[in-house]
Amino acid sequence: MNPSQHNEDTAAELLGGRWYSTEELAKLLGVDASSIRRWRTSRPVQGPPFVKLSSRVTVYNALDVEHWLRSRRVDPGRAA
Repeated sequence: MNPSQHNEDTAAELLGGRWYSTEELAKLLGVDASSIRRWRTSRPVQGPPFVKLSSRVTVYNALDVEHWLRSRRVDPGRAA
C-alpha cells in the first residue's frame, strides 16, 4: 500500500468511525468525566488520543480508545 492510500484509508476510518464525547467515554470506562478531563490536561498527557474540536468540545475515536485500552492490558499469566 502506498503512503497516500494509507492516509486515505485512515481518514475514511476516522470519518466513518464511532466518536465519543468526554461524558460518553467516562460512562463507557466507568470513571467520572472529571477523570477524563484530568487525563487530557495532565503533563504528560494521559488517556486515549483525542480531538479538540473547540475549547468546549473534545471527542475520542472508538478505535483510538480500543488501542489505548489494549496497550494497558495486563495478562496475569505473563505479569509475574
